[in-house]
Amino acid sequence: MSRIVKIFDTTLRDGEQSPGCSMNLKEKLEMAKQLERLKIDVIEAGFAIASPGDFESVQLVANEIKNATVASLARSTEKDISTAYEAIKTAVNPRIHFFIATSDLHMEYKLKMKPDAVLEKAIAMAKYARNLCGEVEFSAEDASRTRPEFLYQVLEAVIDQGVCVVNVPDTVGYATPDEYFRFIQGIRNNVPNIDKAVISAHVHDDLGLAVANSLAAIQAGAGQVECTINGIGERAGNAALEEIVMALKTRNDIYQADTNIDTTQIYRSSRLLTKLTGVKVQPNKAIVGENAFAHESGIHQHGVLANKQTYEIMTPESIGLKENKMVLGKHSGKHAFVDKLSSLGYSFKDEEILDLFEQFKVLADKKKDITDKDILALVEQKQLAIPEVYSLERFVISTGNTISTAATVQLRKNGDLIEGVSLGDGPISAGFKAISELVGSNLTLIDYGVEAVTDGTDAQGEAQVKISDGNQVYHGRGLSTDIIDASLKAYIDAVNQMIYINETQVHAEKV
Repeated sequence: MSRIVKIFDTTLRDGEQSPGCSMNLKEKLEMAKQLERLKIDVIEAGFAIASPGDFESVQLVANEIKNATVASLARSTEKDISTAYEAIKTAVNPRIHFFIATSDLHMEYKLKMKPDAVLEKAIAMAKYARNLCGEVEFSAEDASRTRPEFLYQVLEAVIDQGVCVVNVPDTVGYATPDEYFRFIQGIRNNVPNIDKAVISAHVHDDLGLAVANSLAAIQAGAGQVECTINGIGERAGNAALEEIVMALKTRNDIYQADTNIDTTQIYRSSRLLTKLTGVKVQPNKAIVGENAFAHESGIHQHGVLANKQTYEIMTPESIGLKENKMVLGKHSGKHAFVDKLSSLGYSFKDEEILDLFEQFKVLADKKKDITDKDILALVEQKQLAIPEVYSLERFVISTGNTISTAATVQLRKNGDLIEGVSLGDGPISAGFKAISELVGSNLTLIDYGVEAVTDGTDAQGEAQVKISDGNQVYHGRGLSTDIIDASLKAYIDAVNQMIYINETQVHAEKV
């Protein structure tokens, strides 16, 4: 019988530290709710002491999530640990996760502490955390490069103080699978009280070995693995959750281990994270890449048509990937639309359904065929919506290869109409410039891209925009069958995100 390995997801903490992957308060909560649907065991909601905004987001996740443990990271200081506890104490299952570096390199150059002082600090903070919270996890930063005898000593000491999970990270992705396997085995064989705690593996992907090392840790007896959706994270990222989970599921004969994950939520989780951050996965990415279940070679196509198992070791449906055409059109009723939403796993309040149904009707007038992906795009746009200070009313753009491009853009600002005209190097540039001038901010375009949500000449285009006001980068999304319309909407959404984030940060600081 397979044993169950717990999945500790750190998308909202380690993942968000990845450049370009920051999320606002609403986005973090939406991602946390999706992780709950995915049936994650532990959600690391953030680093509570990092900023007032981080504290508020961790606290919000702790208040809302009911079916997963909610953790907050803390350094080995009483202030860090007490702040983490204050943020998570309302959770159904709270966990304090504190850490200290244990390798000679880190102790000498980063901590500037002697080993005995590190050991003493770890013991004191374990005791302090355990007196606050019933569930405490300890991480020995840079554990894979720590002298084994010292690591065993530290782990034994914190377990004696009531720590129930000991995490031994390969912080810089230096270990190899065989090495990490023996490393975990060494802990199991040399820490006398290890039976009172769960061994956890947290592996980075600097050498592209994060998933392989995580699987090696499981084979060696680790009971928890720490990972992120799409493998996002510091530097080269973390171990990819979807790859670990599907490797265990597909090769259960080898690993003899399983998880509590609802794998049919994997694709949706990956897609949502991409929407939130604007960071796409490469087409050939395992499990969730666009090409993961695509077959172009004639030989492959022939084999799959005869028997899918010839070239597919898992089914698209097992990760929640469906490509069913939606038998609905502009004459369809609300009941049929609600049934389709339900079949896709969504439920909404009556007023939200009315709004979505109206958007669907507008889309149905523009598109001949509507697919599940079209509906998913509408739903995701609705879920991620924030208060609109600015909205696009209309635009007219004159362009050509022999004239200067001019954009006339009309916006609504809190209900009032404002209009601006600007010249640019092209329709997108002119439109963005006009919006920037209307907003009255000196904004810099950091990144911009458009991709089709579905196939065909009438596909919806989804635009992704990143802008900067000189202090932070803000991410906006826009959806339309017209790519210029989608692009302008994305730029306006980024402006609204800027206003929303700045207002919530001011609120958090006052609190």
